[in-house]
Amino acid sequence: MAVEPEHASVNGRKKPQRPQRTHREVADELRARIRSGVLRPGQRMPTQAQLAAEFGVERQAVRGALRILQSEHLLTNISKGAPATVAERADRAPAGPAAPPQPTTVALAPRIASAFEAEHVHIDAVCLTAVSLTLAMGEPLRQIYAGRLKPAKVDVRVLLPSRSIDLAFPVPVGGRRGHDDPVHERWLAQRNAQGQVLRHNLLALRATHGIDVRVTFRALPFTPPVKLYLLNNTEALFAYYTVTRSEAQIGQESLPTYDAQGVRSMLFAFEQGDGLRDTTFVEQSHLWFNALWETISSELELTD
Repeated sequence: MAVEPEHASVNGRKKPQRPQRTHREVADELRARIRSGVLRPGQRMPTQAQLAAEFGVERQAVRGALRILQSEHLLTNISKGAPATVAERADRAPAGPAAPPQPTTVALAPRIASAFEAEHVHIDAVCLTAVSLTLAMGEPLRQIYAGRLKPAKVDVRVLLPSRSIDLAFPVPVGGRRGHDDPVHERWLAQRNAQGQVLRHNLLALRATHGIDVRVTFRALPFTPPVKLYLLNNTEALFAYYTVTRSEAQIGQESLPTYDAQGVRSMLFAFEQGDGLRDTTFVEQSHLWFNALWETISSELELTD
């Protein structure tokens, strides 16, 4: 029986190729090297090709591992064009497979950017206003304009609440004031503005980079109690909208409201192929989204 060749490790040791390693096992090994100081803050990582050769895996597994470490703030500058860099304050980042989920503002952008490494980017989202999604799109857009990313096609579908329904939140404490509801009008203005910015920024890629882009919105007949992002049919990011009492400053008036801060919601990640539980969650999330898209949702115009 032939003996597999050995590959040099980034820390100088020799180790045999291990074709069965998962992206999480690769992430665990690289995380250990960062924690131990073998890979130091500010140091450039080996290339994805070198890591794939060392661990005996496909580059997709390496990208998955790097994405995990980026989401934990252990790596920066992940792209196709250059090796990643160990974060300057990696010693203070959460680590390990049992690390808690992170706020949407922290976790979503690097995962969206990683999704844009694909030839065909497909993103589905269910949310209240699309604020977090619009903010997260800034990172892949910067990388595209810098020449580090260039997908051939981008397809984004977003489900948002209909303007005509009585929202469960945000609402004034004590209920709506008939048809004149400044809290509802403020939400509607935010929903429309964020959706328009998201669509404009993505469609601009057609003219500037020749990327085939499609952005579609549909309206839900209910208030989503959770937010969900589905990336390239392989990853599901899920967070709860936790409703709290707060004060909304609308014009000169301060109104007590029940609302949820979606950008602060803790984001849970599930990835297809990472065990039966995660795979099933991703698959069922896609079934749920497509069922809503194709049945009870309706056309949505982002206008007043």
